[in-house]
Amino acid sequence: MRFNSPNQNRAAVEATDFLRRHDRLAALLPAVQRMARLQQDCAQVLPAAFASCDILSFEAGQLVLAVPNASVAAKLKQQLPKLQDALLHKGWQIDNVRLKVRMTPAVVAPPPPRRQLEIPEMGVESFARLSETLEPSKQNAPLIEALKNLVKHRR
Repeated sequence: MRFNSPNQNRAAVEATDFLRRHDRLAALLPAVQRMARLQQDCAQVLPAAFASCDILSFEAGQLVLAVPNASVAAKLKQQLPKLQDALLHKGWQIDNVRLKVRMTPAVVAPPPPRRQLEIPEMGVESFARLSETLEPSKQNAPLIEALKNLVKHRR
């Protein structure tokens, strides 16, 4: 779950309204808001390094961050002391930071929509004339048949 995406602002407001209206779910709202603040604070401290990371959990002084690959984990690991100090100055009691590599599945783009090719009426007439004017031979028979089928389906 991304807490710092500007595109999700409207959805976040709707989600918090939903949580406030339901008795059982209202208890989750403070935890969600706390995680959102922590995510924003981490992004402020390390904007470039933290852009692709998410907070998995924060319990008993241990912060667990999800990183997309080992390369990002190695880069972020070098900046963990800076992150811990900055978060400590912002009031977060973080004793330990763990990184967890979480491979995200590749986003599969939907196949492009199939285009239905349209032949203008003049083109259909030309194919009809061609099917009639071709020499009726053994070699031309499949072509003549295909042209007649094309004309039949387009009319």
